[in-house]
Amino acid sequence: MKREEVSFAIEMAASEGWNPGIHDGGIFYDTDPEGFFVAEMDGKFIGSASAVSYGASFGFMGFYVVRPEYREKGIGMALTNACLAYLDRKIIGIDGVLENELKYKERMGFRSFYSNLRYEGTGGGDIPDGVIDISDVPFDTLSDYDCKKFFCPRPEFLRSWIQQPGSGAFALLDKETIKGYGVIRKCFEGYKIGPLFADDKDTARKIFHALKSIAGEDRFYLDVPEPNNDAVSMAEDEGMSIVFKTIRMYKNGEPELPLGSIYGVTSFELG
Repeated sequence: MKREEVSFAIEMAASEGWNPGIHDGGIFYDTDPEGFFVAEMDGKFIGSASAVSYGASFGFMGFYVVRPEYREKGIGMALTNACLAYLDRKIIGIDGVLENELKYKERMGFRSFYSNLRYEGTGGGDIPDGVIDISDVPFDTLSDYDCKKFFCPRPEFLRSWIQQPGSGAFALLDKETIKGYGVIRKCFEGYKIGPLFADDKDTARKIFHALKSIAGEDRFYLDVPEPNNDAVSMAEDEGMSIVFKTIRMYKNGEPELPLGSIYGVTSFELG
């Protein structure tokens, strides 16, 4: 896929109700320009998939969708094979929709590990004392913290992610040490928070409130790893409700993620 063609993947994701961010396409593509694939028939795009590589050890697949009229014809499997070949023997992650979980296991060799829950709420409120704009944090310090929560470094992605138009990004520090940070971005419908990383529930809640304030009275969404009980209780205490669910699956091993510090997944497409 060429950069100008990534809009097709975004359109497909939107048509499936996945509600991508309005600037996701360019940022995602630039993270790994070799990792986006498109299926074409008679000059028409009919399917997409991505396989973004993060260094030598980890990759994440997303945007896996085929136009409804072309499904059950082997096109999705062809896209999958291209992604798997590109990522080779790396640990590969996906956030699979529930109805495809068995297929990912039996045909592709993935294993299920836990659920991610998408919560919906309404924005508003104020930025709590002590929460600062992400621009006040040295980027290298932020990148090092992000790496510890994400499993591997992604500085190119992170630099663009925290600066995208129509977004907000905040952090909380203890002296010069980061205790947590989060990003909220404008989507086709409302906003999405992601990531939201924090060392404890109180830090997560303060950053959450700062991010929530950016959405105004609009809807916003937060994707929570179900094993993080503090994250689930925070979302429910804030009056949010579950509207979607995915299964986090891995192939070729499992990354050592600090799930207790992950209060919001960055995205279902890039991990």
